[in-house]
Amino acid sequence: MISAILLAAGQSKRLIKENKLTKIYKSKPLINHSLNSLIKSKIVKIFIVLGYEKNKLKKIITKNKKIKFIFNKNYKKGMSTSIKCGLNKISKKNKGFIIVQSDMPFIKTIHINKICNSIVRKKYLVHALKFRKRVGNPIGFDIAVLSKFKKIKGEYGAKFIVKRLKKQTNFIKVTSCNIFKDFDLKKDFN
Repeated sequence: MISAILLAAGQSKRLIKENKLTKIYKSKPLINHSLNSLIKSKIVKIFIVLGYEKNKLKKIITKNKKIKFIFNKNYKKGMSTSIKCGLNKISKKNKGFIIVQSDMPFIKTIHINKICNSIVRKKYLVHALKFRKRVGNPIGFDIAVLSKFKKIKGEYGAKFIVKRLKKQTNFIKVTSCNIFKDFDLKKDFN
């Protein structure tokens, strides 16, 4: 079994007076793009970590039985707090888990499934997408890596663990760097 943690607690500080995850992109709220890819994938459980404007987000999120909501009361202290919040719900019976950012609409089910397939093969601790020399999110981990996340703080996320475990990482090639594009500014939605 492989679970996913969808990070959705951020304050959208670069998008003035708007929550980017509720903003419409290609006829649906931004958060539902990456979420829908997770729902269609081999992922069994999706833990959505909410914080800023949690009730507003809950109302617009696609409904599905795979989804469980988690509230991170410390969301203002950075992404690491949301990751830790989600990891607390991951069962040690899982083969692994994937950490996904909810502001990346070009993540497709095929990318999620490639990471899942790599985790199932159990040859590596980390499973990261790569385009040329660029490594990006989402990133998958063997369940054995769970304890290594206890040391992350502030805005450090999954890429920090990739750097520390580079020799134990399966880099999964992708054909475009578009999937690494996250939306932070108004112009991203055009």
